[in-house]
Amino acid sequence: MSIMEYNGGSVIAMVGKDCVAIASDLRLGSQALGISSNYQRIFPVTDRVYVGLPGLASDVTTLRERFRYRVNMYTIKEEREIEPETFAHLVSSTLYQHRFGPYFIEPVMAGLSKTPSGGYKPFIAATDLIGCLNFAKDFVVAGTASAKLFGVAEGLWEPDLEAEDLFETISQTLLNAVDRDAYSGWGAIVHVITKDKIITRTLKGRMD
Repeated sequence: MSIMEYNGGSVIAMVGKDCVAIASDLRLGSQALGISSNYQRIFPVTDRVYVGLPGLASDVTTLRERFRYRVNMYTIKEEREIEPETFAHLVSSTLYQHRFGPYFIEPVMAGLSKTPSGGYKPFIAATDLIGCLNFAKDFVVAGTASAKLFGVAEGLWEPDLEAEDLFETISQTLLNAVDRDAYSGWGAIVHVITKDKIITRTLKGRMD
Protein backbone atom coordinates (compact mmCIF):
# COMPACT_ATOMS: atom_id res chain seq x y z
CA MET A 1 0.00 0.00 0.00
CA SER A 2 0.99 3.64 -0.39
CA ILE A 3 2.72 5.26 2.61
CA MET A 4 0.22 8.12 2.16
CA GLU A 5 -2.56 5.70 3.17
CA TYR A 6 -0.75 4.07 6.12
CA ASN A 7 -2.44 6.16 8.85
CA GLY A 8 -5.58 7.02 6.84
CA GLY A 9 -7.57 10.23 7.16
CA SER A 10 -9.14 12.80 4.86
CA VAL A 11 -9.54 16.60 4.78
CA ILE A 12 -11.84 18.87 2.75
CA ALA A 13 -12.13 22.66 2.49
CA MET A 14 -15.09 24.54 0.96
CA VAL A 15 -15.86 28.13 0.01
CA GLY A 16 -19.06 29.92 1.03
CA LYS A 17 -20.37 33.48 0.91
CA ASP A 18 -17.86 35.53 2.93
CA CYS A 19 -16.94 32.38 4.85
CA VAL A 20 -14.89 29.23 4.43
CA ALA A 21 -15.00 25.78 6.05
CA ILE A 22 -12.43 23.05 6.62
CA ALA A 23 -13.20 19.59 7.99
CA SER A 24 -11.49 16.27 8.63
CA ASP A 25 -12.31 12.86 10.03
CA LEU A 26 -10.95 11.81 13.44
CA ARG A 27 -9.58 8.33 12.74
CA LEU A 28 -5.92 7.45 13.25
CA GLY A 29 -5.04 3.96 12.08
CA SER A 30 -2.15 1.67 11.34
CA GLN A 31 -3.42 0.38 8.01
CA ALA A 32 -6.70 -1.39 8.86
CA LEU A 33 -6.07 -1.32 12.62
CA GLY A 34 -7.81 1.56 14.41
CA ILE A 35 -5.66 3.38 16.98
CA SER A 36 -7.55 6.57 17.90
CA SER A 37 -10.96 8.11 17.25
CA ASN A 38 -9.95 11.63 18.30
CA TYR A 39 -6.93 12.44 16.12
CA GLN A 40 -6.59 16.10 15.13
CA ARG A 41 -5.42 16.87 11.58
CA ILE A 42 -6.54 20.52 11.38
CA PHE A 43 -4.58 23.25 13.13
CA PRO A 44 -5.07 27.04 13.47
CA VAL A 45 -2.32 29.15 11.91
CA THR A 46 -3.86 32.56 12.74
CA ASP A 47 -7.36 33.70 13.68
CA ARG A 48 -8.31 33.58 9.99
CA VAL A 49 -6.20 30.71 8.59
CA TYR A 50 -6.39 26.95 9.23
CA VAL A 51 -4.34 24.13 7.76
CA GLY A 52 -5.28 20.45 7.46
CA LEU A 53 -2.54 17.83 7.24
CA PRO A 54 -3.68 14.41 5.94
CA GLY A 55 -0.97 11.80 5.51
CA LEU A 56 1.66 10.08 7.65
CA ALA A 57 1.05 10.84 11.35
CA SER A 58 4.72 11.38 12.26
CA ASP A 59 5.07 13.95 9.47
CA VAL A 60 1.87 15.69 10.66
CA THR A 61 3.57 16.40 13.99
CA THR A 62 6.83 17.48 12.32
CA LEU A 63 5.21 19.81 9.79
CA ARG A 64 2.82 21.32 12.34
CA GLU A 65 5.77 22.46 14.44
CA ARG A 66 7.76 23.59 11.39
CA PHE A 67 4.87 25.72 10.11
CA ARG A 68 4.31 27.16 13.59
CA TYR A 69 7.97 28.18 13.81
CA ARG A 70 8.04 29.74 10.34
CA VAL A 71 4.76 31.62 10.86
CA ASN A 72 6.02 32.99 14.20
CA MET A 73 9.25 34.15 12.52
CA TYR A 74 7.20 35.84 9.78
CA THR A 75 5.01 37.60 12.38
CA ILE A 76 8.06 38.87 14.30
CA LYS A 77 9.85 40.06 11.15
CA GLU A 78 6.87 41.62 9.33
CA GLU A 79 5.02 42.78 12.48
CA ARG A 80 1.67 41.59 11.08
CA GLU A 81 -0.32 38.39 10.73
CA ILE A 82 0.40 36.19 7.75
CA GLU A 83 -2.22 36.26 4.97
CA PRO A 84 -3.65 32.97 3.62
CA GLU A 85 -2.00 33.38 0.18
CA THR A 86 1.39 34.02 1.79
CA PHE A 87 0.95 31.01 4.08
CA ALA A 88 0.09 28.81 1.08
CA HIS A 89 3.37 29.79 -0.58
CA LEU A 90 5.22 29.21 2.72
CA VAL A 91 3.76 25.68 2.83
CA SER A 92 4.68 25.09 -0.80
CA SER A 93 8.30 26.23 -0.37
CA THR A 94 8.71 24.21 2.85
CA LEU A 95 7.60 21.01 1.09
CA TYR A 96 9.62 21.72 -2.06
CA GLN A 97 12.81 22.13 -0.01
CA HIS A 98 12.41 18.44 0.92
CA ARG A 99 11.39 17.17 -2.52
CA PHE A 100 14.14 14.52 -2.66
CA GLY A 101 13.02 13.02 0.66
CA PRO A 102 9.49 14.41 0.93
CA TYR A 103 7.13 14.71 3.84
CA PHE A 104 4.22 12.33 3.20
CA ILE A 105 1.59 15.04 3.69
CA GLU A 106 -0.80 16.79 1.30
CA PRO A 107 -1.76 20.03 3.11
CA VAL A 108 -5.15 21.72 2.70
CA MET A 109 -5.40 25.43 3.60
CA ALA A 110 -8.49 27.54 4.26
CA GLY A 111 -8.86 31.12 5.40
CA LEU A 112 -10.18 34.61 4.84
CA SER A 113 -7.86 37.07 3.10
CA LYS A 114 -8.14 40.84 3.43
CA THR A 115 -9.18 42.82 0.37
CA PRO A 116 -7.91 46.36 -0.39
CA SER A 117 -11.38 47.70 0.49
CA GLY A 118 -11.08 46.26 4.02
CA GLY A 119 -13.41 43.31 3.52
CA TYR A 120 -12.63 39.61 3.50
CA LYS A 121 -12.77 37.03 0.73
CA PRO A 122 -12.59 33.23 1.09
CA PHE A 123 -9.37 31.46 0.17
CA ILE A 124 -8.71 27.73 -0.16
CA ALA A 125 -5.75 25.84 -1.57
CA ALA A 126 -4.08 22.44 -1.45
CA THR A 127 -0.68 21.07 -2.41
CA ASP A 128 0.76 17.69 -3.23
CA LEU A 129 3.58 16.22 -1.15
CA ILE A 130 6.29 18.27 -2.92
CA GLY A 131 4.43 21.57 -2.75
CA CYS A 132 2.64 21.99 -6.11
CA LEU A 133 -0.13 24.49 -5.31
CA ASN A 134 -3.73 24.00 -6.39
CA PHE A 135 -6.00 27.03 -5.90
CA ALA A 136 -9.77 26.53 -6.14
CA LYS A 137 -12.96 28.58 -6.07
CA ASP A 138 -15.25 25.80 -4.81
CA PHE A 139 -13.57 23.02 -2.79
CA VAL A 140 -10.33 21.09 -2.36
CA VAL A 141 -9.87 17.59 -0.94
CA ALA A 142 -7.00 15.36 0.18
CA GLY A 143 -6.52 12.02 1.91
CA THR A 144 -7.56 8.43 1.42
CA ALA A 145 -11.23 9.26 0.72
CA SER A 146 -10.45 12.04 -1.77
CA ALA A 147 -12.07 10.27 -4.75
CA LYS A 148 -15.32 9.82 -2.79
CA LEU A 149 -15.13 13.39 -1.44
CA PHE A 150 -14.88 14.76 -4.98
CA GLY A 151 -17.95 12.80 -6.03
CA VAL A 152 -20.17 13.87 -3.12
CA ALA A 153 -18.93 17.48 -3.11
CA GLU A 154 -19.68 17.86 -6.83
CA GLY A 155 -23.27 16.94 -6.10
CA LEU A 156 -23.83 18.99 -2.93
CA TRP A 157 -21.77 22.19 -3.19
CA GLU A 158 -23.39 25.39 -4.44
CA PRO A 159 -21.97 28.92 -4.83
CA ASP A 160 -22.52 31.59 -2.14
CA LEU A 161 -23.59 29.32 0.72
CA GLU A 162 -24.22 31.06 4.04
CA ALA A 163 -22.21 29.87 7.06
CA GLU A 164 -24.84 27.43 8.40
CA ASP A 165 -25.60 26.04 4.93
CA LEU A 166 -21.87 25.66 4.29
CA PHE A 167 -21.50 23.75 7.57
CA GLU A 168 -24.34 21.42 6.59
CA THR A 169 -22.91 20.87 3.10
CA ILE A 170 -19.33 20.14 4.19
CA SER A 171 -20.55 17.89 7.03
CA GLN A 172 -22.79 15.80 4.77
CA THR A 173 -20.04 15.61 2.14
CA LEU A 174 -17.41 14.39 4.60
CA LEU A 175 -19.60 11.94 6.53
CA ASN A 176 -21.05 10.34 3.39
CA ALA A 177 -17.64 10.07 1.71
CA VAL A 178 -15.75 8.53 4.66
CA ASP A 179 -18.51 5.92 5.09
CA ARG A 180 -17.24 4.50 1.80
CA ASP A 181 -13.57 4.46 2.83
CA ALA A 182 -12.10 1.92 5.25
CA TYR A 183 -9.17 4.18 6.25
CA SER A 184 -11.21 7.28 7.17
CA GLY A 185 -14.13 8.02 9.45
CA TRP A 186 -14.90 7.51 13.16
CA GLY A 187 -16.39 11.00 13.49
CA ALA A 188 -15.39 14.38 12.13
CA ILE A 189 -14.47 17.93 13.14
CA VAL A 190 -15.61 20.99 11.21
CA HIS A 191 -14.32 24.57 11.42
CA VAL A 192 -16.34 27.36 9.77
CA ILE A 193 -14.41 30.63 9.52
CA THR A 194 -16.39 33.87 9.18
CA LYS A 195 -15.21 37.46 9.51
CA ASP A 196 -16.72 37.66 13.00
CA LYS A 197 -16.04 34.25 14.54
CA ILE A 198 -14.90 30.66 14.10
CA ILE A 199 -17.47 27.93 14.64
CA THR A 200 -16.03 24.51 15.56
CA ARG A 201 -18.26 21.46 15.82
CA THR A 202 -17.46 17.79 16.37
CA LEU A 203 -19.65 15.26 14.58
CA LYS A 204 -20.38 11.64 15.43
CA GLY A 205 -19.87 9.10 12.69
CA ARG A 206 -20.07 5.37 12.20
CA MET A 207 -17.61 3.44 14.37
CA ASP A 208 -17.75 0.06 12.62
